[in-house]
Amino acid sequence: MEITASAPAEPTTSTLHKLLRMRETGLIAIILVMFVIMSFASPYFLTWVNMRAMVMAFAVEGIVVVGMTILLISGGIDLSVGSVTALSMVIAGWLFLQGIDPWVASAIAIAACTAIGAFMGFFVTRVGLHHFIVSLAVMVIARGACLLGTGGRPLGLYTLPPEFKFIGQGTIGPIPLVIIIFLVVVLVFDFMLRRTTVFRKVFYTGSNEKAAAYSGIRTKKVIFLTTTLCSALAGFAGIIYMARFGSAQPTFGLGMELNVIAAAVIGGASLTGGAGTIFGAILGVVLLSVVSSSLALLDVSVYWQDIIRGSILLAAVSIDHYLNKKRS
Repeated sequence: MEITASAPAEPTTSTLHKLLRMRETGLIAIILVMFVIMSFASPYFLTWVNMRAMVMAFAVEGIVVVGMTILLISGGIDLSVGSVTALSMVIAGWLFLQGIDPWVASAIAIAACTAIGAFMGFFVTRVGLHHFIVSLAVMVIARGACLLGTGGRPLGLYTLPPEFKFIGQGTIGPIPLVIIIFLVVVLVFDFMLRRTTVFRKVFYTGSNEKAAAYSGIRTKKVIFLTTTLCSALAGFAGIIYMARFGSAQPTFGLGMELNVIAAAVIGGASLTGGAGTIFGAILGVVLLSVVSSSLALLDVSVYWQDIIRGSILLAAVSIDHYLNKKRS
């Protein structure tokens, strides 16, 4: 009797199938298609000036996206990141104008933003309020503090020392230092989120907080730390913005929270927690940056740009809801 055995599946085919199903692969394809279309639609899109401006724009915002992604994975959300970013530069700028060294002023500002995150984490984990309500209140408070401390006027920091401005304006070879800082932050937190036991608890907490607590994970501590980390990274981004523009803008960051949340959700972070990657979120930032640059080059009205960005956010949230429903 002849015995036949089915051939085992080729590892290459299995790997290719998994690659095609990855959300990041789809995002990369969409970004490449947009690059091809815009290269024909506008002769200025693929210029070095536009590429550099686009990368510089999403590099600093991408630092905030890293913190937001980790917080979303843990099951939280932060609507105050734009206001906290502005408050960071206002605190540092005001202290510098009082005669304090800019490096010390920046450290104090980042510490203050970290304290704001801890403040929100306390109300979420100890008082029992929802992230949405707490961060919404802090968003208003932080913005009010920015306007109160500056009288609603930008702080001109023209005398910032060159070595401090180098953070936001300097280059190492042809590469701006801002991009290098951004890549370091992304690589460090992406590695920690994928490989370290501490950050794996963030996924367990976001997936099912009660089950994680029963398994011995201190879920409240995880939520507290991710909330604090998100504000700390927003404060750090504020300092880079200050060094880049040489001023502190009290109205800076209006609407940033929507862009950051949209980028994270587009990249695969779930609003219900338990899912997401840093790499995917950064691709979301890149996609939104390409969209914004394309709309500006095509001379689309600013009002239409807001409508389009809002529609992209709605579509991303709808897709996330559909995928979660299907998974359930």
